[in-house]
Amino acid sequence: MKKIMPIVVIAVLLALIIVTFLSLASSQNMIVIREGNLKMLPLEMELNKYQDSDCGMVIEDLHYASQVIAPNGKTWFFHDHGGFVHWLEDKSFKEDAVIWVMSRDTQKWIDAKKAFYSLRDKTPMGYGFGAYEIRKAAHVDYDTMRLRMLRGETLNNPFIKKQLLGK
Repeated sequence: MKKIMPIVVIAVLLALIIVTFLSLASSQNMIVIREGNLKMLPLEMELNKYQDSDCGMVIEDLHYASQVIAPNGKTWFFHDHGGFVHWLEDKSFKEDAVIWVMSRDTQKWIDAKKAFYSLRDKTPMGYGFGAYEIRKAAHVDYDTMRLRMLRGETLNNPFIKKQLLGK
């Protein structure tokens, strides 16, 4: 009985935590996906109403926000550009998806595949990829950013962080 009691207590606590998070999400009417975006244009996002489709966190800032739109008009939302890369990788529509990212320099939605990416920005998930409309010397293109994300070459990697930031 003494050996089972801690397991029961932990299970009950986990159940309470899960129920609390689920009730918060449903009571706040969090948006994870929107349907019907057949024009495939970026949708207006209200802060603290959208939930990241990769990690589940609430989108509290649009500086590093992204939107991925499938050919059928379904739109998913992300608060860090690295998250959409990770999430999109195993989707059957990844080649046909339209991806919008918020530009750090012009503060507007731009085509992710035409954007240039910093490797050193302080992003919500720590990947470091800030999107820019105007290229600067240290920026990389979409394909390079995507490959770096998939390889784990982000600021979350201590070796890469030291290489890029000297820390």
